[in-house]
Amino acid sequence: MRLLILTAGKTRGSDFLSRFHSGFAAIIGRSNVGKSTLMNTLIGEKIAIVSDKPQTTRNRIQCVLTREDYQIVFVDTPGIHKPRNKLGEYMVKAAENSLSDMEVVLFTVDAADGIGHGDRMIAERLKEVSVPVILLANKMDIADHEKARVQIEVFRKAGDFDDVIEVSAALGTNIQELEKKLVSYLPEGPKYYPDDMITDQPERVILSEIIREKTLNLLKEEVPHGIGVEIEKIEDREDRELTEVMASIICEKASHKGIVIGRGGKMLKEIGSQARTDMERFLGIRVYLEIFVKVKNDWRNNINTMRDLGYNPGEFK
Repeated sequence: MRLLILTAGKTRGSDFLSRFHSGFAAIIGRSNVGKSTLMNTLIGEKIAIVSDKPQTTRNRIQCVLTREDYQIVFVDTPGIHKPRNKLGEYMVKAAENSLSDMEVVLFTVDAADGIGHGDRMIAERLKEVSVPVILLANKMDIADHEKARVQIEVFRKAGDFDDVIEVSAALGTNIQELEKKLVSYLPEGPKYYPDDMITDQPERVILSEIIREKTLNLLKEEVPHGIGVEIEKIEDREDRELTEVMASIICEKASHKGIVIGRGGKMLKEIGSQARTDMERFLGIRVYLEIFVKVKNDWRNNINTMRDLGYNPGEFK
């Protein structure tokens, strides 16, 4: 298994500064508030997949931002929601467990959609956390500023937040200010990851998530949540600069298989075409991608299949 190591700008060598600061920042919130977009913007690379459908992120993803005198390890978490199956339970536990051993928590809310019951439930949970919590009002670029700020102020007074920052992760608005604020919470500490490493996710996981992102964005509403992706082979050709990738899209129902494939294979071809483009940009090499579609009934309640797809239900107790 190859681990992903991408160059993230100018490195500063192996020497540690005497006052180097480092720490972990959890990005938490309900589904579809822009957590993955936020992390991608902070890092400057697309690592976490993005979709307008809820519960896009399924695993805890760590990404690393390294500057000359500090390093922030961001932990992107699945959206907290009411689980309906074992996969959902796993996702919620992954999010909640990310609150331990953090220097700071970024509680992200959707300023355009408004603050609702799910946000208030998470806020109550965060009152038990012993580390600083920043209330991050995202999507301010599309929000009604007057209404959003009134609601945010009411929410702030009802909660227990150390800071409130308005941002647009999509446009990058106030992201530098957010980074400066995060640094103020970092203690002196070691460099946890090398300068040129920006994620702990294996290459195989990133490639599978690229395919899943395309299914989320192209398929009908009832299909995507029952989709899983397994990378069966990644192989570099010796005779030319080409990487061969073989993958399987896993459906929960036989009726979904036909939707994924589409009339005359049109949908599957489009999924493959879009995924291949992103894979080539990500890997920096031409990709030959072959995708199969398989049916595994009710796989989100099957622990063995979940493990095969990279979700370990026993990881969080």
